[in-house]
This record gives sequence, structure tokens and C-alpha cells, in this order.
Amino acid sequence: MKLRIAFIQLLPGDSIEKNLEIGVEACKEAKNKGADIVLFPEMWSIGYQFSHDIKKLQRQAINMDDPYIKRYSELAEELDVAIAVTLLEKHEPKPRNTICLFDRHGVLKYRYSKIHICDFGEEGDESILDAGDEFFVENLDTREGVIRVGSMICYDREFPECARVLMQKGAELVLVPNACPMEINRLSQLRGRSFENMFAIATCNYPAPHPDCNGHSTLFDGVVYISEMPGSRDTCVFEASEKAGIYLAELDVDQLRIYRKQEVWGVKNRRPELYGSISEK
Repeated sequence: MKLRIAFIQLLPGDSIEKNLEIGVEACKEAKNKGADIVLFPEMWSIGYQFSHDIKKLQRQAINMDDPYIKRYSELAEELDVAIAVTLLEKHEPKPRNTICLFDRHGVLKYRYSKIHICDFGEEGDESILDAGDEFFVENLDTREGVIRVGSMICYDREFPECARVLMQKGAELVLVPNACPMEINRLSQLRGRSFENMFAIATCNYPAPHPDCNGHSTLFDGVVYISEMPGSRDTCVFEASEKAGIYLAELDVDQLRIYRKQEVWGVKNRRPELYGSISEK
């Protein structure tokens, strides 16, 4: 099985309505290019440009029954394609940074809210948002077959525990909406998470010149060794430029599954009885 993942590395508009319009057209274009899964950057509903006035922020946030969400559910079924769309979600006491994954039938497979919010003690950080409290991995039905999928959001990737939980839940593919500069160190984090957990990671970022973003959406397939190749291979099978665009990358799921059966990285030789201290406060 091979899946084609579309990265919606586009500049957002100035309203939820405009972003819905841009997003719908982008999904249609992605389907015409052969996409099986469509992935948006972080908080697409408002373009990751949120107010730090709590009353204004609440007005920017939307409920799960909002037309924005309903349209993507309908669109996934219309196009026969999975859609991972992002939003600022209404939540009490504060909104959440959320991704919703719809399968090709328009069924919501999971709603994941960013667990590690960017609370840096700085003006403009995410401390005004509420954090999520649960990881999800679900079977995603695509035209090519079923794959186990989970998500992290941006800053989550800096915590190896996130990826390990997703691995333990059986993730084969991790979808990561993003909104930050993707430079060598952040890209190295993605490469490391993919290597140590033997799963693929697809990350979609905003293009330049969106504030503090530079494109470079990526797909790491997690396959470090292939029997017919000497040494190790580059697990980065796709990296976009900084420019806006709808980019497609192919994930060889069969190759990944064979690799996971043959290799032991991060699984066989674990010593969980010795890891308790990492979960202590």
C-alpha cells in the first residue's frame, strides 16, 4: 500500500470564512492531484493569529458543530479523501489548539488538542490557551487501505514522550500541524522521533512570509534500513521549499510494515521498569 499525503502549505486569509473557502479549494486541488490524506498547518481556522484578549479570543474560537467543521466532514465524503483540519476550538475555561481527522466517509476519527502548549512566559505565547489531556491513535480508512494514525501539534514534537505514547498505541503515521520556523534542529527532532519509534511523520507548516514560519513541510518515513541497501538511508522522503503550495508526498506503507517486523528500534529492548522518573514532577 502506498498513500499520497497532501500538505496544504498555504497562506491563510483574514477570517474563518475566507480560510474555509481557501481550505475547501485546496482539498479539491489535492484530490485532483491524487491525495489520499490532506493535512493542514496549525490552527488553520484563524491562520495561527490569535488574540491575547480572552474575550476576543473566545470570539475567534469555534464549536465542533460550526459550519467550518461540518463542511470539512462533508468534503471528505464528497472527495473520498481523509482530511486532517485544524482550528481554534471553543473550550472552557480557555480555547484549545485542535486537529480533527475525518476519514474518507466524513467520519470524525479523533479530535486531538495540543498537549504541550507554548507557555514560555513571553508576550504572544500560548499561555492564554488550554492544553489537551489525551493522545489518540485510530484506524484510518483510505482508498488504498487502513492505516493506524495519530497526531502531535508543533511543540509536542519536542517531547519524546508524545511520540512514544503514540508508538505504544500502534501509530504507523503521525500527522503534525505546525506553525514555526522549521530549521535543522526542529527537523532533526522529527527525524529522531520517526527513527526511534519506527513510524512515519508528516508535518505541515505555513509558508514564508507568514509570521515566524518558513514552509519546509516534511515527510519522514521511519525506514532506516533496507536489506538491499548498504548502510542506513535518509528517512526524509520529502521536504517542501519555503514557498506556498499544495505539495504531495508518497508514503510506502508496505515497506514501513516490513521494516517494523524486521527491526527492534524502540520496542524489543525497552526497560519500562526503569523509566518511572521521567513521569515524575
